[in-house]
Amino acid sequence: MDINITKLDKKSDERGWVAEVLRFESISNKKKEFGQIYMTTANPGFVKGNHYHIRKTEWFCVIRGKALLLLKDRKTGEEKEISMSGSELRIVEIPINVIHAIKNVGKDEMHLLAYIDESYNSSDPDTFMEKIL
Repeated sequence: MDINITKLDKKSDERGWVAEVLRFESISNKKKEFGQIYMTTANPGFVKGNHYHIRKTEWFCVIRGKALLLLKDRKTGEEKEISMSGSELRIVEIPINVIHAIKNVGKDEMHLLAYIDESYNSSDPDTFMEKIL
C-alpha cells in the first residue's frame, strides 16, 4: 500500500501558528473540479470513518489533539497505523479502495481537517462502510 505522508512546515510566533496544509501541486490526481474541505471532531476514545471510497481520494490532517489513523488496503489486506497529532502536523493522502478509520487516542477533543477530491452527494455518496477500528 503506497501512502503519501508529508510533514508540514508549521511557522509559529507569539500570535499563534500557520501551516500550508495542502497545495494543488501536492495533489496526485489533479481533477479540474474542486472537491470539498471539511472539519470534524472526535471526543476521546471515539472513532470516525470505518469506510472506503472507490473513486474519491482524501487527505487528513489532525490539527488538534492526538489520533491513530488505521488504513487497510482492500486488495492486499495490508494494514498501516499512522500516529497523528496537532503538535506534529502532517498530511496523509488516503487512496481509493483503502479502508480508513481514525480514533481519538488523546485526552482532549481531536480536530481533523480534511480535503476530499469530490463533493459529497447524498444520492451517490461513494462511501462504503467496513469496520476496521
